[in-house]
Amino acid sequence: MSPSKRRLPHIYPEGKWLFLTWHLRGSLPQGMYPPPTKASSGKAFVWMDRYLDRAVTGLQFLRDPSIARIVIDSLHKGVALGHYDLAAFVVMANHVHVLLYPKINPPRLLQSLKGASAREANRFLNRTGEPFWQTESYDHWVRDAQE
Repeated sequence: MSPSKRRLPHIYPEGKWLFLTWHLRGSLPQGMYPPPTKASSGKAFVWMDRYLDRAVTGLQFLRDPSIARIVIDSLHKGVALGHYDLAAFVVMANHVHVLLYPKINPPRLLQSLKGASAREANRFLNRTGEPFWQTESYDHWVRDAQE
């Protein structure tokens, strides 16, 4: 089991599938996340996910099929590199959901995946050097087949 420390501690048990979500930097309003009434990380995630799904303003680079393709190609490249097995994913207008089985340390895996896709997307958008993804991501290890 490999722990990681960010805003909250993250624990990655070996041999478990991970559900991951990350979003574009600046896609959540400043000072609203996590909302004070959503103290647990699970409730904060549900609020964030619903907000991002309904957002009609803010950064939505992933609506552009070329940018979405960059993210999808990056996901498949991680499989080709042997970083993880990929079960499912969805690229939304401002965030990404992924179900994968890590074969390398998850923080390293995320750094590689998010870093490569951010560099290429920013090049395409003429935003080289700008933050693309929010640093923090949401992760949840899948405990059993029903989950």
